[in-house]
Amino acid sequence: MTVEITSTAELTALLGTPTPRAVAKERTRLHDRDRQWLAATPFCLVATAAADGTCDVSPKGDPPGFVHVIDEQTIAIPERPGNKRADGHHNILSNPHVGLIFLIPGRIDTLRINGRARLLREAPWFDDLVVKGHRPVLAVVVEIEQIYYHCAKAFLRSQLWQPENWPADPLPSRARLIKEVEAPAESLADLERHYGPQYADNLYT
Repeated sequence: MTVEITSTAELTALLGTPTPRAVAKERTRLHDRDRQWLAATPFCLVATAAADGTCDVSPKGDPPGFVHVIDEQTIAIPERPGNKRADGHHNILSNPHVGLIFLIPGRIDTLRINGRARLLREAPWFDDLVVKGHRPVLAVVVEIEQIYYHCAKAFLRSQLWQPENWPADPLPSRARLIKEVEAPAESLADLERHYGPQYADNLYT
């Protein structure tokens, strides 16, 4: 038997209500500790939704400090070369609401920011976002509406940062996955060359 939850009242009855501290931790402006966190993070997840509600989550990564702080309520994330699908960017053009999670390797808590985003193709601070000679062609600017730290329980349960508990890699290589799932007509040898050691040499080209 399956039982679906269909109302907020049912959900609250099942999960309970948040503690006063959990409710009060939301802020709207960057604290100095938030700036330190953003200066240390090399990775974030950007969640977006189109006007029709379809969703996307995109990983963003760069050397620590890649997140540019414009002011106490505004940050920017540079765009780097990718597959050109730009799913999240298309979503932002129709629905500016975004959710961000910033991770620091080894930390079991995270920094979360929710806000409204827009796309810029040029700004004076773009010169501060150059990495390995690559100047971004656009940046996602986020006006902060909510910011808070998230607890460590998910990381503790998953043992994400504990290599001694990591399983042996259960899946085939990236090249084999692409061959089997996305591009069966392509040569495995060509895919292995593409995703070989030189792949990391072309991250900013």
